[in-house]
Amino acid sequence: MGFKTRGLRGSTFEEMIDLTNRLYAQQKLAIIQKVPTPITPIAVDNAAHTITNAYFEKKSTVDFIGVAQGLALCFDAKETRQLSLPLRNIHEHQIEFMENFREQKGVSFLLVHFLAKNEMYLLPGEVLAEYKKAAKAGGRKSIPFADFDPALIVKNQNGFPVHYLVAVNAYLDGLHAATPSSRAN
Repeated sequence: MGFKTRGLRGSTFEEMIDLTNRLYAQQKLAIIQKVPTPITPIAVDNAAHTITNAYFEKKSTVDFIGVAQGLALCFDAKETRQLSLPLRNIHEHQIEFMENFREQKGVSFLLVHFLAKNEMYLLPGEVLAEYKKAAKAGGRKSIPFADFDPALIVKNQNGFPVHYLVAVNAYLDGLHAATPSSRAN
C-alpha cells in the first residue's frame, strides 16, 4: 500500500524547477542549486544502497540558492491545491534567512504553484514577510490567490518549464521604478 509524506509535496514542481535550472546553466543564464536537507542516517539497507531511517540534523533554509547574471538569488518552492497559500508551511527560520539574504543585497522569493489554476507566481520575500507578520498579529493565515501580482506570473516558455528569471526581472524593474515615497504606501 502506498502512502504520501508531507515532505514530498511539490516534488514534481521542484523537478520542473531543477530542469529549468539545468537549462539556465547550459545557456549560461544562471547557476542555481538545490539545497540538500542535512540528515543523519539511523538505519541503512546495504543491499539496496538506501537509507531506511534518518533524522534531520537541523532546520533547512530554502530550497534553492545561486546566482544569475551577478545577482544572488535564494528561493523556496511551494505548491497548493487551494486558491490561497497557507502560511503554516513557511517557517520562521526560512523567513529570517530570506530577510538576511536580502540585507546582503540578494533577492529572495517564493515560487508558488497554484494547482487549481495551473499558474505559477513569484512572491517577493519582503511581501511574504509582511503577510507572516500580519498573521502573527492575528491576521489572515494565508495569502489569497487574488493578492499575487499578475506582473510576477511565471510561465512555461522558451523551453524553460518554470521560466522564473522573467518574473525576477519584472520584480526588479518594478522595484527600481518605485519611488521611495510610493513604497511607503
